[in-house]
Amino acid sequence: MASVRPSRRVERAGVNALRTLLEDHEHIVQEIDGGNDHGEDMHVLLTRNGRRTGHVVAIQVKSGKKYKRANGYAIPVEDHYHDWKESRIPVLGVVHDMESGRLFWVNLTRRLNLPGEAPKWVQIPADSELATESIRGFVAEIEMYIDSEGMRIRGATKEETFAGAAQARLGKYEPRSTDVANPLYEGMAEIALRHEDKIKRFAREYLRIIPLLILVGIMIFEYPYQVRFVNNYGSGVPPTPWIMGLYSFIFYMALTLFFEFRAGRLPANTGRFFGLIVSNFLWLPLIDDGKSESWWGTTWIIAGALVPSLGLKLLFASYIRAAMDRRRAAKARTPER
Repeated sequence: MASVRPSRRVERAGVNALRTLLEDHEHIVQEIDGGNDHGEDMHVLLTRNGRRTGHVVAIQVKSGKKYKRANGYAIPVEDHYHDWKESRIPVLGVVHDMESGRLFWVNLTRRLNLPGEAPKWVQIPADSELATESIRGFVAEIEMYIDSEGMRIRGATKEETFAGAAQARLGKYEPRSTDVANPLYEGMAEIALRHEDKIKRFAREYLRIIPLLILVGIMIFEYPYQVRFVNNYGSGVPPTPWIMGLYSFIFYMALTLFFEFRAGRLPANTGRFFGLIVSNFLWLPLIDDGKSESWWGTTWIIAGALVPSLGLKLLFASYIRAAMDRRRAAKARTPER
């Protein structure tokens, strides 16, 4: 009957501890079968928010007292020097401290590509710990290294990605042109990936306010024509207060419509009134060259002063009353305790 090596329990303790940590943070781990082990114990496909990023690493795991040093830990290179150095995906080394249960890591590929003689052991500083508190920094550092070296691997499926990683370890993988890093944008892409959810929320909000931004742009464009209109027909009326009063009313109506739409309501009456105001007070100054009858222009100047004042009062009264009705209805539906 075949016997189990006493060291297997120690080796598996390290692999299991690392696998548990990575999977607890939603990274995808594929252990490498012992018969295909070329100096690594697993491939890890990094993810963000449940989605694969195309960043893959190979990891050699060591566990036991012989890898502990006075000032840290160390991993033996043995006959893997060229394999790890020339790998087209990063090969990491992780040491599991059996006594404390802690994990410590080093980027073997980067370390072996530094100038100097081929080391027999790769040192791991005692402060290079891989734990729940440091895993975000660990992932960010690995992703930046992969992007800077053009090592990213993307596959249509998880299996294809791991297959590409295995080929890359054997020197058979040629990255597609879309996988090669663009140094000009990789740093910005890394920042965007770290804040992807916030950027998506901002983009959604930005799309919603585009109509308001367009309205502001129109009013800015219109301003010189409004000044000309007031100067032509205003009989000494200062242009700026008249225009700002009109613009404030138009924009406040637009804000009211914006938030009503967000609440899922269609304010038809307000919408029609808004369309009437905008079509007249923004369109007429644009087409008027100052040659119309003076009484006609004066009428619009007077209307432009009265409509915002009366309109705001009606707007406040209408929507405050509606809000009060909603609050009364909500209280009526809430049973008293």
